[in-house]
Amino acid sequence: MSTGLQRPAGEPTSGAVARGHHKVFLGMAAGVGKTYRMLQEGHAEAEAGRDVVIGYLEPHDRPETAAQAAGLPVVPRRRLVYRDAVMEDLDLAALLRRRPELALIDELAHTNVPGAEHAKRYEDVEDVLRAGVDVFSTLNVQHLESLNDEVCELTTVRVRETLPDAVLAGADEVVLVDLSPHALIARLRAGNVYPSERVAAALNGFFKTDNLAALREIALRRLADDVESHRLVRDAAAVRDERLMTTAGSRAVGERLLALVTPQPSAQRILRRAWRSAQRLGGELDILWVASPGGDVRRDQEEQLAGLRRLASLLGAHLLVEHGELVDTVARIARERGTTYVLLGKSPPRTGLRRWREPIAVAIADALPGVDVRMVADRTQRWRDP
Repeated sequence: MSTGLQRPAGEPTSGAVARGHHKVFLGMAAGVGKTYRMLQEGHAEAEAGRDVVIGYLEPHDRPETAAQAAGLPVVPRRRLVYRDAVMEDLDLAALLRRRPELALIDELAHTNVPGAEHAKRYEDVEDVLRAGVDVFSTLNVQHLESLNDEVCELTTVRVRETLPDAVLAGADEVVLVDLSPHALIARLRAGNVYPSERVAAALNGFFKTDNLAALREIALRRLADDVESHRLVRDAAAVRDERLMTTAGSRAVGERLLALVTPQPSAQRILRRAWRSAQRLGGELDILWVASPGGDVRRDQEEQLAGLRRLASLLGAHLLVEHGELVDTVARIARERGTTYVLLGKSPPRTGLRRWREPIAVAIADALPGVDVRMVADRTQRWRDP
């Protein structure tokens, strides 16, 4: 079963090459049939008279997938030497020279072999689209950067290959290739997903029924959120660009979120959760760390900040670093940025004299009347005894 989202195509500027149409086949996990479905639709396009080629295909030794690819022309893979090993990858230059009407490019989140034109395959796809070539590609939902923590909490597996959510959000069409967890497990047991020697480990790990059910729910919810957030973002885009300000203070038209972080590993979880909230509200996201007044940034903090900058860049958020007293600085930045929501993580247990101080969340709420202040819970703690 598959469901989809299709967006209206943009108009090219005068004299420019029309951008290609990007269609993504999205699934909850490996083995649901994304690549098979992509190849099926590629054949249909070819039978309709279009020039279709396989730019890159990863059949994973699945006979059904390999058979479905038969009859479609293929751009030969490029060979690259890395650490004395010969590896094969998408030959972007050859594909652009070939310039078909439609290119089938598997595994959108793939990390390229060092020495290729780009670090990630989605960047290759962007070049192909800019050249006016339509692209069909495939993606599993766990590779979306904003879901990295949620998937790890559900499955205990940290996905290392991720891509910015904006890549999926920017696709012209998204097709969810859906399969029930029991049907996928049956395919796995039949040897249609992994070789027999890997089946037991997969069933006891990532492919547990509960994991697959949760991933399926995430995929379905993500597609529904994408439909709604696309409508919100489209309708609010002009409003955000013309944000109204008053001399008495900033008043936002639309929503703008401000997430408070400190340079430590848990901040990336807060950033991802805040970004998902911003997407659902159709709003912009700012990330703020308030450092001590006049204090130097330690080396370990610099390393964490570098990671936050990379993640903020991937998600399209804005990272701000300010020095000053926490509540006053948050209030000032919120007014300047037109913030409508402030999000912060749970503070550590208060001991000693700190027990008698006003909680930070309450102090921020008092300083910013009319602005929502919310705590971002750590969901890994929700089933633990207090």
